[in-house]
Amino acid sequence: MKRLLILGLALGVAFSVDAVAANAENGKAKAAQICAACHGPDGNKPSAPDQPILAGQHYDYLVRALTDYKIGRRNNPIMKGFAAQLSKQDIEDLAAWFSSQKSRLHDQR
Repeated sequence: MKRLLILGLALGVAFSVDAVAANAENGKAKAAQICAACHGPDGNKPSAPDQPILAGQHYDYLVRALTDYKIGRRNNPIMKGFAAQLSKQDIEDLAAWFSSQKSRLHDQR
């Protein structure tokens, strides 16, 4: 019984961490302000061939890429400038938005 109580407390602590869940709708709004000019409103229409399609990309990859631009691990002056103004929550929201979009790169079978 004691082990069960300890396990229950441990799980309760693990799930009560005050992490805010990513919000795709907030990401959509932020994307319209910051990302749409170069990547398109849903991440499917880059304005230049050297800009990636973000729609349908993996959430974790997008979080890592934006964080890497923000901290300088990835070197692109334009992206560094945009990423520098993003909070951790903004990055997670943007990743939620773009990862939830259908990509025209996916196989159409």
